[in-house]
Amino acid sequence: MSRPPTFVPPPCALPRALSTSRGAFAVLDARPGAQDTRGTALLLPGYTGSKEDFIAMLEPLTAAGYRVVAVDGRGQYETDGPADQDAYAQDELARDVLAQAAALGDDGGPLHLVGHSLGGQIARAAVLLDASPFATLTLMSSGPAQISPAQQQRVKLLSDALTVMPMDHVWQAILAFDAPEDAAEEATEGREDLRQRWLRHNPAQLLATGHRLTTEPDRVAELAAVQPLPKHVLSGERDDTWPVPLLDDMARRLDAHRTVVRGAEHSPNTDRPLETAAALTRFWDQY
Repeated sequence: MSRPPTFVPPPCALPRALSTSRGAFAVLDARPGAQDTRGTALLLPGYTGSKEDFIAMLEPLTAAGYRVVAVDGRGQYETDGPADQDAYAQDELARDVLAQAAALGDDGGPLHLVGHSLGGQIARAAVLLDASPFATLTLMSSGPAQISPAQQQRVKLLSDALTVMPMDHVWQAILAFDAPEDAAEEATEGREDLRQRWLRHNPAQLLATGHRLTTEPDRVAELAAVQPLPKHVLSGERDDTWPVPLLDDMARRLDAHRTVVRGAEHSPNTDRPLETAAALTRFWDQY
């Protein structure tokens, strides 16, 4: 589970609802100061995550001249969603992303799409439906197909629990399942915000997207054929969800720009936010 350092957005970010043709989505909308906007970035969080996973990158990205819109997808945290798992089919979530892009318009300069983990696979699906709104695509710690066997087992355990237990009981089970030092950190820091985020996720969303993570086919060849669209594969130097050599190979298959953020693991956006923001802006600045 991603652990943003804070749920309090910086002064540059406005929490608001983004109205689209497919409903309203909770976002953090961060804008540059007086300088001209160089472009806009649409950021999609991962499984069990939320827009807050990008909070630590908002100030450096806006300081570089970019408007940044981090979004809760349908059924994630502060965005409502139905109890029907079919509503969270990947094509449905991809069409949500296209609606978000349309709602942002083109007056903020080129639109750069970034997806972390599950968000990367949703971003890929959106681009495969329609790449025209996007100037670039960054897949952050998001691999070519299904997650690693060990993570598949974790998702299965979580899904099994979600079918028989209420969300607050599952939260307690998650803390017990975490490594002792992680559970101790949660207790000492009093991260009630993480618990509240978990409780506001829709279980149907977690079940549907968790299943997709364990069954996702390899669609790299399809994505490589989407031209012209500059692609960027970014990850930490260690990753237990998709092994880093697998991400290296995916970048080669995509002929993509490749960034490895030193000292980061599966969530470089929270592990090393300044370095990750710098890598993103270096890539976006070319386009």
